Amino acid sequence: MTIVQSVILGALQGVTEFLPVSSSGHLAIAERLFQVGDVPPLFNVMLHVATLLAVVIYFRKVIGRLLMILFRAIGQKDEPMNSRPITDAKIATLAPNEQAGRYTIIMIIMSTIVTGAIGMVTSKMLADISLAHICVGFLVTAGLLVASSVVDKIRCVHRAAINGVSGERHLTGINWWQALIVGFAQGVGTLPGISRSGATIAGALFSGVDRRTAGDYSFIVAIPAILGAFLLELKDLDVVAGTVGLLPLLVGCAAAFVAGYLALAWLMNIIRRGRLEWFALYLIPAGVLGLIFL
Repeated sequence: MTIVQSVILGALQGVTEFLPVSSSGHLAIAERLFQVGDVPPLFNVMLHVATLLAVVIYFRKVIGRLLMILFRAIGQKDEPMNSRPITDAKIATLAPNEQAGRYTIIMIIMSTIVTGAIGMVTSKMLADISLAHICVGFLVTAGLLVASSVVDKIRCVHRAAINGVSGERHLTGINWWQALIVGFAQGVGTLPGISRSGATIAGALFSGVDRRTAGDYSFIVAIPAILGAFLLELKDLDVVAGTVGLLPLLVGCAAAFVAGYLALAWLMNIIRRGRLEWFALYLIPAGVLGLIFL
């Protein structure tokens, strides 16, 4: 693999990891088009880790807040009742106080367990996934985005008609059955062609989670999933060094990080505006053309 190919694959991974268009599907197609040969799974996972760093930096406040709550829970040290109120929107959604933060941590664990269980099943299917299946996955993802956007807009109109609270201002946490749905959606999102972010955000919206919480939770819950995939593929580290090369790997990861952070910041704005269906305008033609020409 050349440095130019690595940069292109890294940037493609960074953009498509967060935008609801399936990063694994786009990487598989790009690797076929570039004819880079058999790319070790760990190379793709390393690109995922690079984009994971972008998630950690973007959500550093809420991650730090949840970690502090977790450490206090382990040490059984409760936060004082007269503590400073949380005003940051990301933190206020997932961890406005000690009790809500602990509950969110439990929900993340539940989602991760479900994702792991589903992932064990889907991992056995990855070797048989063809480019045609990936293109079908693009169409499925487009359907999920359009359907969830319609459901969310109907819910927001209904809520505004009842009590005047819009979807933008109505912030809620996430309960146990919503966490299970998100975990299941994330597990299905491990299939190439099915967007992880698209599936999890759509699953959250379908289950009644508000837009901001759906976006925030979708990417927070991705952290343990990506770390788990990385640990499982560490056995291929020597293969990556021999097949890809250290310099292309590092350059690809840097490209994935930069592109990923920019894409994440853009996507969060789109989620808050309730415009996820925009991506269907790309996925549907991409899926149809892929089925015809690939």
